[in-house]
Amino acid sequence: MSATGECCRQSELASRFSSVRRRTLDLCAPLTPEDMMVQSCPEASPAKWHLAHTAWFFESFILREFLPGYRLFNQDFPWLFNSYYQSFAAFPEKRLRSSFSRPSLDQVLAYRAHVDRGVESLLHNLQNAPAGHQALTRIELGVNHEEQHQELLLTDMLHALYTNPLRPAYLPLPHELGAPGLASETCETTNPQVTRAPGSGSITALSFHSFPGGLVEAGYSGSGFCFDNERTRHRVWLEPYRLATRLVTCAEFAAFIADGGYRRPELWLSAGWDAVQAHGWRAPLYWSRPPMDSEGGDWRIFTLCGELPLAQLERSPVSHVSYFEADAYARWAGHRLPTEFEWEAVAEGQPVTGNLLDSGALMPLPATSPDQNEYRTQCYGDCWQWTASAYLAYPGFQPLGGALGEYNGKFMSGQMVLRGGSCVTPEAHIRASYRNFFPPETRWQFSGIRLAL
Repeated sequence: MSATGECCRQSELASRFSSVRRRTLDLCAPLTPEDMMVQSCPEASPAKWHLAHTAWFFESFILREFLPGYRLFNQDFPWLFNSYYQSFAAFPEKRLRSSFSRPSLDQVLAYRAHVDRGVESLLHNLQNAPAGHQALTRIELGVNHEEQHQELLLTDMLHALYTNPLRPAYLPLPHELGAPGLASETCETTNPQVTRAPGSGSITALSFHSFPGGLVEAGYSGSGFCFDNERTRHRVWLEPYRLATRLVTCAEFAAFIADGGYRRPELWLSAGWDAVQAHGWRAPLYWSRPPMDSEGGDWRIFTLCGELPLAQLERSPVSHVSYFEADAYARWAGHRLPTEFEWEAVAEGQPVTGNLLDSGALMPLPATSPDQNEYRTQCYGDCWQWTASAYLAYPGFQPLGGALGEYNGKFMSGQMVLRGGSCVTPEAHIRASYRNFFPPETRWQFSGIRLAL
């Protein structure tokens, strides 16, 4: 890259760093200090821990390596806020994060400010820093890492508020049932999809768009940022296939429940049926009925904007289902889940637009008419889409060097791939080649269903 190009990249990255760090604090603005201590399930972390860990990442992998004379904010923080980097430092058990009453929230915020000053100093004096290009690349990774934690913060907070008997809302739902959520200069959109009320209109009939298949390329092909698990670009053969024009709705999934979907072992993978029995699943996570109406009452769904009746969300995509539930629904409907490569072949080249975090909606919303944008409806946003693909390395995969090699590669076992982002994924963070991954039992994420044939 030329000196001019590197300077431009440096300026853009400095602006994005500032914006991303500010947005994380904005996402915490509706929370009380007590809210930020809650860790309500094994997958989740407290909001205060997210604030500290994202600062830890910049300090541990950037400032300590690239900023001459950098001084640690606290000698204990390098191990206290480590997540899972075994080759970097020891760390407390994840389940103990909710017991971190100390350091205080004020100290964590001071830690973030200390790290921000360090990164800003590094960016402003990069021409004097050793390995300046490598430092920029590492800062870019840190920004993308923080965007991942912005999504996790909201996902974790939804579960935390749900487990509170009062079922409090993260943000209130506006009376007009428009796009609820966080308004700021970093959360603007002109996307018409997100202006639709969750309960208005009728459900558009599900239809499928045909694709010829053939020899296609998959994996990241651009010159910008991507994670190591998106490389290398390689060829994949696809048979002709059809992809649904939108995601499965809450009303459609309710029909699966009413037809005994959770009581019919023939619909489920063996491990999935074991999970149904072990966990007592009878509906997606956050669906509930009044106790006295456990068999015949109306479903209610908990969202970041509080608990809402199913009738208000029936056109919205069903969310918070596991891979096992998505697969069982597909079997019940006489269809299947797409592979990650079928999904990517459709998404590649399409603009990244949809109901993402930038919309401020903070919940999945009904699809626009497929007549407006054909099969591209809900390609990005609303819900992560389970695929039928196991999370495995691509041909030629090379993890990052050092402790950062643990970022993605060591999880390539027992996980399934999801694509497309969700209503809490930052728009700048997602792309066609992005590979999310979770164990097949995972339900706390904003995960939904797109069908294939």
